[in-house]
Amino acid sequence: MARIDDIIKREVNPFDLVNTRVGNFWTENQDVNSIVESIHQEDITEIEDFLDLVGMDNRSRSLLVVGDAGSGKSYLLGRLKRNFNSKAFFAYIGPWADNEHLWRHILRCTVDSLIKVPEGEEESQLILWLKSLSAFTKPSNKHIFNNNIWQLLLSNRQNFIKYLKDTYKQAGIYNPEIFFGILHDLTDPELSSLACEWLRGDNLSDESMQLLKVKFCIDSEHEAKNILANFGKISTETQPIVLCFDQAESAPNWDSNPQPLFTINTTIHNDGLKNFLIIISVVKDAWMRASRKIFQADRARIEKLISLRQINLEQAEALWAYKLQGLHQQANPKPKTAIFPLEKQLLEDSFPGGKTHPRNTIILGRKKYQEYKIYLNKNGTIGNEDNITKAEFQLIWQKELKKTQTKIQKISLFSAPELITMLQLALESLQINSIKPKLISGTYSSYSFTYQSSQSSSAEKIGIVWTEDGNMRSFFHIMDACQKVIEKRLCHQLFLIRKDNVGNGKLKGYQLYQQIFTGTQNIHIKPHLSSVHQLATYQNLVNSANAQELVIAGKTINVKELQSLIRESGILHSCALLQDLGIVKKSDPDPDNNGNGKHSKYLEEVKNYISNLVITQHFMGVPTLINQAVSHYDDATEEDVKSLIQLLCQERKVKILDPKAKLQDQLICVVA
Repeated sequence: MARIDDIIKREVNPFDLVNTRVGNFWTENQDVNSIVESIHQEDITEIEDFLDLVGMDNRSRSLLVVGDAGSGKSYLLGRLKRNFNSKAFFAYIGPWADNEHLWRHILRCTVDSLIKVPEGEEESQLILWLKSLSAFTKPSNKHIFNNNIWQLLLSNRQNFIKYLKDTYKQAGIYNPEIFFGILHDLTDPELSSLACEWLRGDNLSDESMQLLKVKFCIDSEHEAKNILANFGKISTETQPIVLCFDQAESAPNWDSNPQPLFTINTTIHNDGLKNFLIIISVVKDAWMRASRKIFQADRARIEKLISLRQINLEQAEALWAYKLQGLHQQANPKPKTAIFPLEKQLLEDSFPGGKTHPRNTIILGRKKYQEYKIYLNKNGTIGNEDNITKAEFQLIWQKELKKTQTKIQKISLFSAPELITMLQLALESLQINSIKPKLISGTYSSYSFTYQSSQSSSAEKIGIVWTEDGNMRSFFHIMDACQKVIEKRLCHQLFLIRKDNVGNGKLKGYQLYQQIFTGTQNIHIKPHLSSVHQLATYQNLVNSANAQELVIAGKTINVKELQSLIRESGILHSCALLQDLGIVKKSDPDPDNNGNGKHSKYLEEVKNYISNLVITQHFMGVPTLINQAVSHYDDATEEDVKSLIQLLCQERKVKILDPKAKLQDQLICVVA
């Protein structure tokens, strides 16, 4: 085993890339071992008390979690889910695209969360919730699932619907025939995916609706609210549903109009939506600005404001010890303290009041660890601050993009307003002028926007409409609205973005589509999923910046700084959709010119990753660098990475400090 100093020289800073964003607790795996149980324990206990009250009387309650940036609000939500998923169903409600679709956003996010499988379970929350309804439990014990009743009813859809209608006839279920039919379809392997899509509010095709035996989809706020209410109305004898609203300050027009979320919260109470615990998380200064603009009656609907306290220095030291323990386990002899090469005195000097926030603790640890690492190797070259920031941003981008690619398998997982908002944010970052929402009028106005073309001296208006709705009646109405835009000359050129099909010659929507987009200057673009991955990744970073949760090179980054990094890096220039729109220049085709099945652009991406990692670490072990690259890029081999390192050395971007040493002993650094 190696000495601790030798390990520090070769390994990645253990405090790096930990503060980018916490996000959705169903898709961001929270490391159980990293949790210092005493942090925010009083707050967790208090929230558990409210959860127990909802479980006892089924009356919905609302809590507001407020804390400074870096105090651990999003992390707290993840801990609540981890601790209490056995006694409640958890839904993560992230930032929404527009206030006009807020109920539909809540329903979509709730269903997306309910189809997740909790740790230690084999079935999704949705099926566990369904099986725990009083209709399927033994009368003698409401917590014991009655498999006989379940199996008997599954064999006949109509009997299933009738049984649930009879059981819950006093509950006032909205559209019970349809709702209970969808619940039955959730248990059918051939229909379960479609049933989930209907529940989350997707605008399904006529063929899909026929399979589900429904005549309409959820396409209004009223319907979305009532379907959500149904979940509470029939689950009063089962576990509560916890709606966790994270990064609330990222909501549209939060500073000028934070009211919509709190109107929703009040409606949940006034309309008697049962068995929900609502937890709203918001940054303290954003709440202070917003609270004066929220009606007093709506503020009164918050049962408790939970203000996250700072942590003490013992808890801060425990965070350091966790981050460093992986290195310490490799060392022989063992370091003299659990936080070496850091010292407790650093905490006392940096936080003389004896209190701090988790993020500040991590940032301090990162800085002081790096200083010690540089001290160990005076021969290494240190990159400048701007280069380090740019390099770390690109590493964070790749990390977040990879997460997005893993969890988003099809474009239709996003609603049209969400897709339009993503595209608008990307255009804003590239300094596109005069972006105005709602080009088309009517029900589907939030599917569109205009911007001012930078390609023309006359500054012509360009229109964008994006729809992935499978329903052809919806498509007709959207095409009809587009036709009116053309007739009124509201834009010079119109782009339709749509991956899904556009119907056939028998359909009026298709006929309008042909008139608008065939033989005219108007263009239909079929987007690639990869473009949506890039747009969604950028939106996630914007939300994190709005919530003051985006940390790069030890600094909290705001949206303007993020936009600047986007432009400087050119990272969105590879987005095929932006290229097709003429926003950025089209890139050259990527021929497979190296004979090994790997495209040159892919290897260039791996090469940039290697370079950026060395820049952020100042210097590190060559074997560590190889392992990091291979683990990040599934198709990259050790030989690929070694070749790319040699190429970077030839380009004088990096250098190996001891090239004659054995590979396991070699260190690499940037070239000044």
